[in-house]
Amino acid sequence: MEAQKFNSIFSALTGKLYRFAKSMLRDSVEAEDALQDVQLKLWEKRSELDVVENMDGFAMRVMRNRCLDIIRQRRETSELHPELISDHKNPHEQAEVKNMTERVKLLIDRLPELQRSIIRMRDVEEMETSEIAYIMDMSENAVTVNLSRARMKIKTQILNELQAENNTIWKEQMNY
Repeated sequence: MEAQKFNSIFSALTGKLYRFAKSMLRDSVEAEDALQDVQLKLWEKRSELDVVENMDGFAMRVMRNRCLDIIRQRRETSELHPELISDHKNPHEQAEVKNMTERVKLLIDRLPELQRSIIRMRDVEEMETSEIAYIMDMSENAVTVNLSRARMKIKTQILNELQAENNTIWKEQMNY
C-alpha cells in the first residue's frame, strides 16, 4: 500500500479508533498512545494491507488488541471519568443521572471481557453487529447473544440494587 493511500485511510479512521480506545482505556493520554502504537504497527505492515477487505474492522481489531494489552499491563482498574450530564435543570435529577451513569459504567467494567468489549463497541461506538463480529472474530449470532446477555446482566443488577435501596428506605420509614 502506498503512503498516500495509507494516510488517507488512516486519517479517516483516526477519530473512530481514538474514541474506541478511550472508551476501553478511560484515559485520553493512554488512548492517544494506543492510537500512535496502532498507526505505527499498521504503517510497518502497510505492504501487507492491500489484501485486507475490511480495513475499518481490521484497524478496530488491532486497536482492541492494543487496548487489551495496555489494560493487562497496568493491572488496575481505571478511574471513572465524570460524564457530562444532559440538559436536566434540576440538580437532584442531574445527580441521579450522574449516579446511574457511574453505576452502569461500573457494571460494564465488571462484565466478562468478551461481553464488555462487545457492549462498548455496540452501545458506545455504535458499531454494526457485522463489524463487531469481524473485529471479535466470531459470528454475528454470537455477538448478538453476548450483547443480549451483557445488557440483561446490567439490567438485573440495577433492578436488584434499586430494590435493595427501596427496601432499606421502607424499613427506615417503618422505624419512625
